[in-house]
Amino acid sequence: MAPPFARRALLAAPALLAAPVRAQSPTQLDVLLVLAMDASGSIGEEEFRLQREGYAEAITHPAVLAAIASGRRGAIGLAALEWGTPGGSQVVVDWMQVGGIASAQDFAEALLAAPRTPQSWNAIGDAIHHASHMLREGPFTGERLVMDVSGDAADMRSHRPAPIARDIVVRRGMVVNALAIAPGGLTRGGENLAAIYERDVIGGPGAFVMQADSRMDLTRSLRAKLIREIS
Repeated sequence: MAPPFARRALLAAPALLAAPVRAQSPTQLDVLLVLAMDASGSIGEEEFRLQREGYAEAITHPAVLAAIASGRRGAIGLAALEWGTPGGSQVVVDWMQVGGIASAQDFAEALLAAPRTPQSWNAIGDAIHHASHMLREGPFTGERLVMDVSGDAADMRSHRPAPIARDIVVRRGMVVNALAIAPGGLTRGGENLAAIYERDVIGGPGAFVMQADSRMDLTRSLRAKLIREIS
């Protein structure tokens, strides 16, 4: 016969095996923000570098860090994807928790180090669709779910046109903001890009478009935009 302590262990084993395994709850943050960056064929190498550097500088700026710190939890979730090719947007920096200078610098360094993804055309609607899955399926939850689309042209060849994709994600409680990057605010065809983005891209509570009149103006515009989105 087994000793008493062994019998007690055997009796307890079924109960232990039957005990439910508790799934760890996702970390709750103030905001989840996807940076959806234009890497389409219209973006030259210098412009691409300025865009990446502009985001990196903006994310680590003291005013942006102060906006993050002002939240109830003092931390946000941040990820970046590049878009262009229809159905081909790709994550360049996966979700990271940013809550201070060290984590902001980690994100900025990861963004600067990531290779450029091969993209073409301007499939903004597909980028919105991709970003929505990132917001819903990532390792964090947030009080606000936001995607930040920056680009220099209108939606062209999305499998799911931008207005349709925008309407779907807004119904899911997400917000789409945009940054129009065009000299004088006009596309190469002479259209007002901010007006196009306001009509076709942005949506949700408090959604807005900001404009960068030049690539050199990009960092200032990105910084102001991030502060507005995070605060």
